[in-house]
Amino acid sequence: MSTPRARAADVSVTDLTSALEEFTRMFIRLPSVQRLSFTTLSVLHTLAGRGPQRLTALAAGEQVTQPAMTQMVTKLQRDGLVERRADPSDSRAVLVHLTAAGAAVVEGRRADRVAHLAELAGHLTPGEWAAVTAALPALRRLVDVDRRRQQEKGP
Repeated sequence: MSTPRARAADVSVTDLTSALEEFTRMFIRLPSVQRLSFTTLSVLHTLAGRGPQRLTALAAGEQVTQPAMTQMVTKLQRDGLVERRADPSDSRAVLVHLTAAGAAVVEGRRADRVAHLAELAGHLTPGEWAAVTAALPALRRLVDVDRRRQQEKGP
């Protein structure tokens, strides 16, 4: 049987999970300027945030097959959003790079999100806004912990 503290922690993690899921559903749909698939947009955001990636790493990160990722990158390349370049550490491999046009898509989506969230934040009380800002370091830490774990696992 769990202790009251453990049950409270379970409820808190459950509540956090639910709130983050609802927020994420809203957040990823905010910008309506670019009509691209969520996986496509995720690839562009990954390249913008982490730099050039091998196809295998992109496929693993997006949880799609390598052939599916190859097709997606081919389409993104045709659209001028990414380009393939030789991997300087392995001439047999290629790295996928974000182009200026791809970066503009990511930056435009971010600007749309900022504008929309600024409007929504105007509906929060000062105490609610303080709670949101106080949570940012812990949320960033969770992302860092997960990123380190993913890097330790490797591709």
